[in-house]
Amino acid sequence: MDKSDNVIKFRAQGARNAIEVIVVGAIGLVFIMLFNLLRPGEISILEIFLVSLCLVAIFIGFLKSQEPYHSLILSESELVYCHKYGAWCMPHSNFHHSGIPKVEDGFDYLELNAVGVKVNDIDDFLSSIAPRIAGKLLIEQRNLFMQVVQKHCKNGNCPSEWLIEDTHYTSHKGISYTGLIAMFANRTKHLQQLTGYDLLLPASVLDRDIWAFSANLNKWKREPSQFIASQLSN
Repeated sequence: MDKSDNVIKFRAQGARNAIEVIVVGAIGLVFIMLFNLLRPGEISILEIFLVSLCLVAIFIGFLKSQEPYHSLILSESELVYCHKYGAWCMPHSNFHHSGIPKVEDGFDYLELNAVGVKVNDIDDFLSSIAPRIAGKLLIEQRNLFMQVVQKHCKNGNCPSEWLIEDTHYTSHKGISYTGLIAMFANRTKHLQQLTGYDLLLPASVLDRDIWAFSANLNKWKREPSQFIASQLSN
């Protein structure tokens, strides 16, 4: 977490150590290639495996390096979620509360590995999000959403609209949306019906466990100025 200019910036767990992973993979690859060149004989299966492992490490490090340095930015006035394909911004006034999405099934229940966000006005949010990031979030968070759906559909009788988002959506205010924004809006509607939350912040974009981050967001909601000041002074 970085602090500057009355703003708190959170770095995603999944984006850390990108350079280190690339360097380790590259050094390992060079070492194996030099070792093979300096000794007689054919390359062994073990060496092929180690080369593959180094290439995978380099690729993973490259993917990590493409992620934004900060995934979330919190100020007194807004919450910003940064993604490599864009960002969405939520004013403090539109943030209702956060929690851990949980689906109960009798004595059994499922907790998603994410922080859920309930918004006050979904139209205000939909009008500000770009189609590109909306489409990427639909794909990236589908696995989390399907965990919820599967919990509700053990007998296989799932509503079709839960499985395929419609490209048309009309809000309670009568505002119509089409394309990717409509698909994203339908996802938020179904997520809200099933968990009570409109948006998800996966654990991979946070810098701490989901419970601690959710508690911090709720503190920010109650006293934004006091929360920011307390975090900057720590």
